[in-house]
Amino acid sequence: MIIDNDILEKTCKDMIETILYCLPNASKGTVYLVGPMPRLHVIRVTSGVRREDTGEIQWGLPEDSGYNVPGKSWEDYRDLPGRALEAMAWCVERQKSWTADDPHEDRRSVTRQLHGRAEDFHHMEPVLVKKCDLYKDNVEEPEYPLDFQGNPIWMDCNYVVVAVVKIHFKPHSIQRGDPSTKIIKKLSRTLGTELISLHIRETLAEEQKSLARQRLQSCNVLAHDLRNTLIKLGFIFSAISVEIGYLREQWEAELERALPHIASKRVILERLNDLIRSRLSGNNGLLPSAELGRKLLAEQQELAELPLLPEMVSNWLENRIRPKWQQLLVESDTWQESQEEVSDLLEKLERWIWLGSDKAIADQIVHLPEDLRALWPRIAYVDFNVDELTVLEDILQLLNHPDLKIPHKYQSKRILTALKALAEIIPEIEERANRIMLSLRNGSTSKSPRL
Repeated sequence: MIIDNDILEKTCKDMIETILYCLPNASKGTVYLVGPMPRLHVIRVTSGVRREDTGEIQWGLPEDSGYNVPGKSWEDYRDLPGRALEAMAWCVERQKSWTADDPHEDRRSVTRQLHGRAEDFHHMEPVLVKKCDLYKDNVEEPEYPLDFQGNPIWMDCNYVVVAVVKIHFKPHSIQRGDPSTKIIKKLSRTLGTELISLHIRETLAEEQKSLARQRLQSCNVLAHDLRNTLIKLGFIFSAISVEIGYLREQWEAELERALPHIASKRVILERLNDLIRSRLSGNNGLLPSAELGRKLLAEQQELAELPLLPEMVSNWLENRIRPKWQQLLVESDTWQESQEEVSDLLEKLERWIWLGSDKAIADQIVHLPEDLRALWPRIAYVDFNVDELTVLEDILQLLNHPDLKIPHKYQSKRILTALKALAEIIPEIEERANRIMLSLRNGSTSKSPRL
């Protein structure tokens, strides 16, 4: 039986206390727990002795007892030829009580059989519960213990023994079948009912804990799978950002064609690269600053090829390009004559970064319709994320504009139409999955949303 040790001990103490208060001639009570099958391990739970002077019950286990921890298994106390017979074996195997109303003739007193000394007057009562109550969830027949001849016990009865109550009496104050034994039998039945109730409650609690652990494990697995799925679906937002980057690149190319008097990012970076190449040619390529120059050249070439957002270009300029130029100008006199030009080019580049989103600049592109001049830069400089899904309609509107003349326009439109459909369902998938996980974690019985 599955019962918390503290609760079991308190229940047994209550039973002993009740019996001792009901039977004035009773002096001591002990409860032994029996089970599970087939070992039928017997262990003393607790004992209570009534003090003669005060009537107070003192609790504790005797120091010398074969049924104290770790107790005895069925093979250790069952009837066996050549071994002293025990009253415990009688109560467990036959599911019947044993009354020692004449200790000198007690055939199941181990002390009398081994040492010739009589024990005290006592009564032992098995605590029975129905098999169907204890094993109702088992689909297989339980394994029964065997007697010394190898025959299973309890197969043909409806009960199993889960405990044994032993009550000691004053000399000559008990007889077989007297009212005292009937009271003990009735109270033992009550104890059996309470023990099975505690077992069911504890089993249910364990099952609830197990279910909670399974729910949590399922939630963790689902959350892990969901995160992996969303990470994989994250390519959708990256792909949309690439398409927006292409529109930005085309818009900046449009500015460069329409406003040739304003140096573009491409032109500025190309001039900066020419300055570096001119210093790296010949013997200057062996100077200590040459390696830094080659790194800077690679940084500027990469920046020229990437259609980044203005904020990203500004960060690139401040963190990766300006510091290297400053280091070059300080470390080598070779660069001194170009210092003013480099400074001017870097300032022009800083201003160019923000020109694409400047409405005043866009209004100078007079060959484009006014609505296109307003919509194109607004779309081109969007930092796309899950909170900007509504901008996808504007992107498709831009691509449908008859005056938008860019390469691969219709391919971009087909790609973005497909990506839009996928991007719009991701938040819904995430929300529904979160609700399902919350439902599992909380053990909700309401109908869970479907993915």
